[in-house]
Amino acid sequence: MRSGTIFFKEKEWHGIHDLPFSNEAAQMLLVFAERTILEGKEIYDYLKKSYPNANIVYCSSAGEINNVTHMENAAVCVVMQMEKTPIHFTQDNIYNHQNSIDLGKSIAQQLPKDNLKYIMIIADGNLVNGDELIEGIQQFIPEEVLITGGVSGDGSRFEKTLVGLNDNVSTGNVVLMGLYGNHIKVGAGFKGGWDVYGPERTITKSAGNVLHEIDNENALDLYKKYLGKYAEGLPSSALFFPLTVKSSNDEFYVVRTILSIDETTKTMKFGGNLPEGATVRFMKSNYDRLVEAASDAGEASLHAHKENASIDLALIVSCVGRKLVLSNRIEEELEAAREFYSESSTVAGFFSYGEIAPQNNGNRSYLHNQTITITTFSETI
Repeated sequence: MRSGTIFFKEKEWHGIHDLPFSNEAAQMLLVFAERTILEGKEIYDYLKKSYPNANIVYCSSAGEINNVTHMENAAVCVVMQMEKTPIHFTQDNIYNHQNSIDLGKSIAQQLPKDNLKYIMIIADGNLVNGDELIEGIQQFIPEEVLITGGVSGDGSRFEKTLVGLNDNVSTGNVVLMGLYGNHIKVGAGFKGGWDVYGPERTITKSAGNVLHEIDNENALDLYKKYLGKYAEGLPSSALFFPLTVKSSNDEFYVVRTILSIDETTKTMKFGGNLPEGATVRFMKSNYDRLVEAASDAGEASLHAHKENASIDLALIVSCVGRKLVLSNRIEEELEAAREFYSESSTVAGFFSYGEIAPQNNGNRSYLHNQTITITTFSETI
């Protein structure tokens, strides 16, 4: 496997002469871009013409990552060539299905299963329920197959997101990429780094990702009590105070970001489902621990690879909430993760509305919020 990055900024392409292989040899491109760039036509024709043999996956973002540089209003393109590993793609749209579970089932069934080793999910971050999508996909994927990925973003606007394969880029899309065979090695690491605060509480009324009551008390009123003076800054201040949720069926917590509040209904909308009966705890940000978490995720991503193996590509998906909280310290997070890979390793990714990765080296993947996830790739010849 060989890889590199190019990027589009201020209407110009950069790095196009630095790739370690010819344009014709490229088999796959991952493009993470500001949504308004994907709404234009400037990059599509160039990439299709320049990389004629490549499948191109597009994903709008809440910020782009190129090595340890955080970019805005740009498009970062990861260009890849597999030498021994077959690749298959599938795409579907939420508008073709009744719900996100059915979408997940349908798109997973379209992907060949023989010798499947890894799946990357790139999903619409506005219309698709990430929890339900993953649930549907995993019903038709062998348990030993690693699944990671991310949910597309739209800066801090939260208006609409775009995903697509080749010429079909639109709202509501989900793309799966499958890697096959014994030559590919893929690792994954994730971490949050938030501090929990206060007692465990129980969700007593919810509907999907909309929270109504905690411990039979109005959830929004309780949350405002918890925030104190920071309640005046809602909904933006909610990014500094997510919830951590543990359902009755699981042994661990997942973090959930608050996307919006409704003062009329006194409800809160989250970036993932909050089932009734689940246990929740409030959380608060800790800048140093968020950066340390990136280091932990980088180290964990190496476990699937042999000692001293060269990582060809490290793909970072970090939550937009972390970016807004860390602000001008966000590149410290990227540097902390980068230290585990060699100078020759390609490191790139995007800031998302949700991250997809297994929990604690388990086989089952989950939708996470407010985490940094890193997927590492190497190929043996």
